[in-house]
Amino acid sequence: MSWNVSDVMTKDVVSVGPDEDFKTVARLMQLHEVSALPVVDHGGKLVGIVSESDLLAKERERGANRPLLGLRWNEDSVASARTAGDVMTSPAICIAPDASIPEAARLMYREAVKRLPVIDHKGDLLGIVSRADLLKTFTRSDESIRRDIIGEVLKKSLSIEPRTVRVDVFNGLVRLTGEVESKSLATLVLRMVERVEGTVAVDSKLTSRLDDSKVRVEPPAGALQLSADER
Repeated sequence: MSWNVSDVMTKDVVSVGPDEDFKTVARLMQLHEVSALPVVDHGGKLVGIVSESDLLAKERERGANRPLLGLRWNEDSVASARTAGDVMTSPAICIAPDASIPEAARLMYREAVKRLPVIDHKGDLLGIVSRADLLKTFTRSDESIRRDIIGEVLKKSLSIEPRTVRVDVFNGLVRLTGEVESKSLATLVLRMVERVEGTVAVDSKLTSRLDDSKVRVEPPAGALQLSADER
């Protein structure tokens, strides 16, 4: 089974409106032990996100006239901020609920953020997904991973008789033994098992009845030949 963002996100999200006062935002973060709060309008649509870093920017401004590690800050708008709307990051970097776990991880890494608000196609807030949420896939039991490999990969996707391939899983490490029809199929099994959620690594000892790695299919006589650009 392939997991997506909606499978691991937090659905009961604490959010604030853009007019929420600064101190209330800080108290809510402390009370709910979160490091950021989505900011939504009256219709529930995401308009931004306010994080601890955004709040600390105001505290940082108190020392704007004093050097801090050789730097001076001159952000008057932050210094005078009074509401969530004043300090929030907008637009927020967000993600769709049907995005895959690797997609969410890549987006977090690329944008250097610790969490992503989850919105639908209308911009309504559905939840929030954090780095810790993405790691939930690695808490799956070995038996759960094994069931997915046998049921979803071997039987459903590749139509391979499960008894021809032995699947052992220990602490997320998968070992495959047995024989399949071709070398290319053995490679495909390996690649698909690597994508099963919760899999840490795959040790494939699969053998094949046919080595098709060097098989070249010649086009029929008279067939239209395509140039490299056309291909």
